[in-house]
Parts: sequence; C-alpha cells; structure tokens
Amino acid sequence: MAVSITAAVAPFGIVFGAAASTSGLGVWEAIGYSVFVFGGSSQFAAVEILGDGGSIAAAALAGLLLNVRSLAFGVIMAPALDGPLWKRALMSQVMIDESTAVGTASEELAHRRYGYLAGGLGVFVVWNLTTVVGFVLFSGAGDLIRDLGLDVAGPAAFLALLWPRLEDRRQLAVAVIGAIVAVALVPFAPAGLPILAAMSAVVAVRSVEGRFTKPSERSGE
Repeated sequence: MAVSITAAVAPFGIVFGAAASTSGLGVWEAIGYSVFVFGGSSQFAAVEILGDGGSIAAAALAGLLLNVRSLAFGVIMAPALDGPLWKRALMSQVMIDESTAVGTASEELAHRRYGYLAGGLGVFVVWNLTTVVGFVLFSGAGDLIRDLGLDVAGPAAFLALLWPRLEDRRQLAVAVIGAIVAVALVPFAPAGLPILAAMSAVVAVRSVEGRFTKPSERSGE
C-alpha cells in the first residue's frame, strides 16, 4: 500500500514544481517548500497566492488553515508513535494524509508505526525529487501537464485513499456530508476553511448515531 501511494504522488509533485516556477519562485524556494512545509494542498495554495501578488502572510495563513487537519491525524496516530519528544517531533514531519492512511490500515500499534513511516518517508523522498523535476523540466508546460493528465493526479490520489473506507456506512456518511459542506463553502470561504468545516461531518454523524443508540449499547452492556 505504501509503495502504490508513494508512486501516486509523483505526478502531483511534478505539477507543484511547475507551478512554483510559473509563480516566480526560485528552485531553492520550491525545494524549501517541499522539505519544510511538506503538504501538497497547502503548498499549492501558498504558491497560487504568491503568484497572484498576494502577501506572504496571506500565503502562510492559507497553508496553516489547510494543514490544521494534521492535528486530527496526530490524535489518531499518537498511540503508535511512541518514544522521546525529539523522536516524535521528527516523525511528525511526515504527518500527512498518505502516511496516516497507510498507518491506520492496521490495528496493531507496531504495524501502524511501520506503515506510517514507510508511507511518509516514501512520499517525502518522491515528493521532493519530483518537485525538482517539475521545476526544471516542466516550467511553463501548462498545456503539456493538462494533456498528460498530471493536473488531476492529486485529486485522484486522495480519492484512492478514501475509496476503500466507503464500504463502511458511517465513513460513507461522513464523506458525503463533509463533501457537501466543503463544496458549499468553496465559492466564498478562504482557502483551508472549507476543509476545516467539513470535519463537522464527524460530529454530525456521531450525534445522529447517539440519538438512535440505546443507552445500554453506548455503555457496552
């Protein structure tokens, strides 16, 4: 699973490298984004804002809003990522959608940690390499990127992460409600806010379940 997800982000990294070049960033600035920010959606949002003449503060805020969801990932993965503070801080650098998806595919904590690190480190290496490839070889190649279908690689990768979970009725409900909330807010909300608002779907589904669950079932009796 980690290998397939790692391969899936390669086209997405190429598109980011090309977008960074088109927006006027230097190659080391693009590399810096991929090494230190390491969040596809937040990187794209920041580069787009800077390319449109926006301020650094606006770009940073958009990236921050988009990456707040990593707090939820941290809560999920915390039991598996044990060790001293410095070790957990290093492991948190690869706290992204892909690594969390691989990590949560297993119930055993040791396997979760291995999957998380395998997915996260694999994506980190490929993402940074393809950022350089995109910057150097695909600068100004917008038509070619669209012709090759690379511009839809990101959404396709996220859909691949989500699809296996839709077999579960509760997760399907969360996905549908979250999508409706996000799409409704996109036209007028700042970047990142629709994603945060979509997280309310979890609360909504839990609330509905709670109303139709008997007290004895909730207490495990």
